[in-house]
Amino acid sequence: MTKIILVVLGIFVVAIIGIAGVMKMKNSSLQIATPSTKPKTGGTMQKATIATSKGNISVELYPENAPNTVKNFVDKAKSGFYKNLTFHRVEDWVIQGGDPLGNGAGGGEMPSEFSQRPFGVGSLGVARGGDPKISNDSQFFICTKDCSWLTGQYTNFGTVVSGMDVALNIAIGDTILGVTIEE
Repeated sequence: MTKIILVVLGIFVVAIIGIAGVMKMKNSSLQIATPSTKPKTGGTMQKATIATSKGNISVELYPENAPNTVKNFVDKAKSGFYKNLTFHRVEDWVIQGGDPLGNGAGGGEMPSEFSQRPFGVGSLGVARGGDPKISNDSQFFICTKDCSWLTGQYTNFGTVVSGMDVALNIAIGDTILGVTIEE
C-alpha cells in the first residue's frame, strides 16, 4: 500500500512539473519585438522609414547591438541604394528585400553582429548565406510572425515601430520606393 501511494505521488509530482514546464514554454514562446527605450550613443534614437508601394514601414534601429550593420544600412539608405528595389521573398513569417539583383543572390558581404536581442514580430534582420559569420550587406528582412529561432543566428538591427500592417500586406515584387533616415 505504501509503495502504491509513493508511486501515485511520484506520478503526480512529475505531472505537475511537466505542466509547469509546458506553461512556461507557452508563455515564453512568442517573442514580440519592442522598441528600445535606450538611446543610441550620442543621445538620440535613430529611425528609418522604408517607403514601399504599399505604404510606409517605420523602424527603430539598434546601433548599440549592431553598430556596423546600422551604419551600413544608414549609408546605403542615404545614398539612395534601396530606391526601386523590390521585396523578392515573402513567406508566412517574413518579408525580405534590398537585393540589387532582385532574386536573393545579390549584395555583398559583411561580418555578422550577433546579439541575444530576441527576434519577434517586427524584428529587422540581415539576410545571410550558409556561413553564419558572414551577412549580406544589402538584403534585410522583417519578421511578420515570431521568429525567435533566429536569435543569436542572424543580425537583429531594429524593429518596426509603425507600419506593421503594411509589412503584412507586402507581396513578392512590391517596390521599395526609398529609405529615409531620421536622426
